[in-house]
Amino acid sequence: MENNYELVHNATECQYEYHIEGHLARVTYEEENGVLHLTHTFVPKELGGRGIAGALVKAVMDDIEKRALKMKPCCSYIVAYVKRHPECEKLL
Repeated sequence: MENNYELVHNATECQYEYHIEGHLARVTYEEENGVLHLTHTFVPKELGGRGIAGALVKAVMDDIEKRALKMKPCCSYIVAYVKRHPECEKLL
């Protein structure tokens, strides 16, 4: 999915962010020994139905791979995303 959103890695808050139209979409995580435990995906209702959650999770996966980290999906949305996108399994 093509988008014009800029992924922000807010390490202080332990989250990845999209700032869109004055709203904050985010994936939160806890890091442990180079593994990001992805704990929550949140997209405000004002941004719903536009594929933002999927675009955000894809961007997060790309960043995790680029940084040579691993991830553990702990939120139901990301668990389902990984099932739909088996190419993400290499990050587990």
